[in-house]
Amino acid sequence: MQPRVPEYLKEKLAGQYGRELTEKILTGYENEKPVTLRVNTLKTDREIVRKCLELEGIGYKEVLWSRDAYIIEGVREAAIEGFEIYKTGKIYLQSLSSMLPPLVLAPKAGESILDMAAAPGGKTTQMAAVSGNLASITACEKNRIRAERLQYNLERQGASRVCVMVADARKLDDFFSFDKVLLDAPCTGSGTLDMCRKDAKDRMTRDSLHRSSKLQEELLVKALKLLKPGHEMVYSTCSILTEENEQVVERALKKGKAQIEPLDIERFPGIPLLPVRLEGTMCVCPDEWYEGFFVAKLKKKS
Repeated sequence: MQPRVPEYLKEKLAGQYGRELTEKILTGYENEKPVTLRVNTLKTDREIVRKCLELEGIGYKEVLWSRDAYIIEGVREAAIEGFEIYKTGKIYLQSLSSMLPPLVLAPKAGESILDMAAAPGGKTTQMAAVSGNLASITACEKNRIRAERLQYNLERQGASRVCVMVADARKLDDFFSFDKVLLDAPCTGSGTLDMCRKDAKDRMTRDSLHRSSKLQEELLVKALKLLKPGHEMVYSTCSILTEENEQVVERALKKGKAQIEPLDIERFPGIPLLPVRLEGTMCVCPDEWYEGFFVAKLKKKS
């Protein structure tokens, strides 16, 4: 059974990747991804989480590129949400692909970090954990309801050095200046299983793709303005279309006096990759474990 993917997206994929890779991507959409989680090292450690899973009779697999990520076998989210380690914020249910941007950004103690589109907070809390709660993080979310959900997740995860701003990150005062910026930009979601939903055809059109890429470019240009010279940021999307990825980055680089910092792909063994037109970036191919995802690291020129 082929996934219910909008014809417009199929056309875009075929034009970008060719027939063989497009069939692989469509199969990747169709696969139901396993539950994956991240150990919240602000509240516990991996050994405690492993013991809890084993006591509950839950099987799991380790992830080669992250000591804190696990692939859960045989149960869905509802079962995990009933466990004490979930209710108390010791684990966070998060897709493997979405764990990549914070690891690439590598927040450190003492750094000031801007998360430009933070809700619901998976990457924000991950950055807090990576830094040992010692980075100062500003998390932007323009929707008040989503910002409240973000604040709830931050508190439950123990991310105590995060300031939530209910604001459109494009409108932040240029007075602000950050050591690092994470822009996990809003997108069409062309890399995700959502493309198989009944309403996907309404969300994947020529106009929606144009609006999405325009917003992404505005956010990225702003990110580079707020980033300190000589410092690095990460741009990511859950899209696999070049219009939302490489093309956005290329246009912003021309305006923002920045350059690509090539990713160390070997740091992420086992991740299925799609070809990219911008060397040094990474595009994850949807498969049985991963959602489609794009990641690029940029450095602002001094």
